[in-house]
Amino acid sequence: MINMKPHSIKSISEYHRVLGIPKPEHPLISVINIDSITNRPERVSIKVVFDFYAIALKRMDGIKYKYGQLNYDFEDDGVLFFMSPNQVLNVEIFEQEMSKSPSGWILLIHPDFIWNTPLAQSIKQYDFFDYSVHEALFLSEKEEKILNGIIENIQQEYHSNLDDFTKQIIVTHVENLLSYCERFYHRQFITREKAHHQILIRLEELLNKYFNDDHSISKGLPTVQYVSAQLNVSVSYLSRLLKVLTGQTTQQHVHNKVIEKAKEKLSTTDLSISEIAYELGFEHSQAFSRLFKSKTNWSPLAFRQSFN
Repeated sequence: MINMKPHSIKSISEYHRVLGIPKPEHPLISVINIDSITNRPERVSIKVVFDFYAIALKRMDGIKYKYGQLNYDFEDDGVLFFMSPNQVLNVEIFEQEMSKSPSGWILLIHPDFIWNTPLAQSIKQYDFFDYSVHEALFLSEKEEKILNGIIENIQQEYHSNLDDFTKQIIVTHVENLLSYCERFYHRQFITREKAHHQILIRLEELLNKYFNDDHSISKGLPTVQYVSAQLNVSVSYLSRLLKVLTGQTTQQHVHNKVIEKAKEKLSTTDLSISEIAYELGFEHSQAFSRLFKSKTNWSPLAFRQSFN
């Protein structure tokens, strides 16, 4: 387990120095070809935090990534990672275990580069910058070729003589890159059906256990953060996954389970509305009644009376 303090990398130029490659041609944006990295120790455990955005397409083995308490090993797939400023990433490198040299690219974008452009705000709306390492995007050959083409265009643009159009053209390429990534993630949610439906099954089991456990219920309703942590997925990834597969958010799934349990108690027990609200984790019965009415168009009392 890595307990060291994160190594903060403030600038793209500093990251180039750490990797042992020439300084970037532009201080605020750079594309690094992974096979050009020379400063590659045989074995190292590092924890890093960037002050800039990083999007990396990597093909390599012998490298373990860690996010929180989760480890993940990637085989020889085209895998896309996203990091936003101030995120912490743990990386363990075992060079002697690699069967082939790593390849791919890393796009680095400093927030100052996109300052005062629409991308400065829209980039924050892409959930995948908040995904965990094990929620990376697995690319098909066709998808990888599309992204490689965009990256080549970005490189070509900042390799050329800089003019008044350079920044906007590069920003447009980055926007296209992110839009494609959004599309490819949507595809992944659907095509990796088995793994994702297992998450749905685990979610159902988790909520059933929670609402059947008096000790758990005494803590109140399960939060989105609690559910995500128990399922070992990030809040953003789980929300997007559920939205694609079911059309509902994580919180809506929690509320649906609350209503299911409430209907059961209202129709099969003599508990008062306040007692049922308390047993379902509500501090105030009014909050329970409002939720029940919003979901069923019935008050809890009217629902109970409909059985008489």
